[in-house]
Amino acid sequence: MGLDMHLVQRRAKGGLRSAAHFIWPSRSLVSGRHHGGIGLIAPEDFARLSFLGDSGCRQCALPLDTDLGEESLCGKCAAKPPRWDAARAALAYDDTSRKLVLDLKHAGRRDGLTTFASWMTQAAGDLLEEADLIVPVPLHYRRLVKRGFNQSGWLAQGLARKSGIPASIDTLVRRKPTPSQGGLSARERWRNVRAAFAVRDGARARIEGARILLVDDVFTTGATLSACSLALRRAGAAHIGVVVLARVVRPSDVTI
Repeated sequence: MGLDMHLVQRRAKGGLRSAAHFIWPSRSLVSGRHHGGIGLIAPEDFARLSFLGDSGCRQCALPLDTDLGEESLCGKCAAKPPRWDAARAALAYDDTSRKLVLDLKHAGRRDGLTTFASWMTQAAGDLLEEADLIVPVPLHYRRLVKRGFNQSGWLAQGLARKSGIPASIDTLVRRKPTPSQGGLSARERWRNVRAAFAVRDGARARIEGARILLVDDVFTTGATLSACSLALRRAGAAHIGVVVLARVVRPSDVTI
């Protein structure tokens, strides 16, 4: 009898979901259009997304024509390695993924976070296996108060739930209220975030000797990730991995 009642309840819930979907069809995270499917991304939109995963340059996640596994390096990283040790990206930032990323970054749309965390977990599986702590790129407190959220913190928490690795949201602090990176050239971005980040005094003991996974929403020029990595390195981090939701791969997409 109890089993039958459970089945009835499940069917009732399923009926309510179907009715709700009929009245309020799903709106795709990618295109913003209503669609007839159940998920958050319309099938035709999903097919247009460019997933990068763990291929490409192992130090900056830039797509490469040939994947040589752990030996894959782009020319830039081979000539001058970044301040972090390895990087992974779930998606290429392009015309298809742009709305998905900007709705999270600027509008605070949270309904895709579980999906994003799954993509990032898959892309950075090898880095997560060895990580001790997940640390997001921080906002300055003035911007955090004004905006009300830190999308990188949300992504870090999503990764923590998926992996079981603890996330420390306040390990890094932004010491000065730098202007938004949007609209700046690569040179201006690097100058803008120079010496902008530090490890909070109370968190230094957790960083020393630890393997850190640094999380951000978008890898554009690498300026912000580099400044954060320098702060973590100065605090004694043994290894710094980077994972982002999306990585800019075309120069024309730098301004976001």
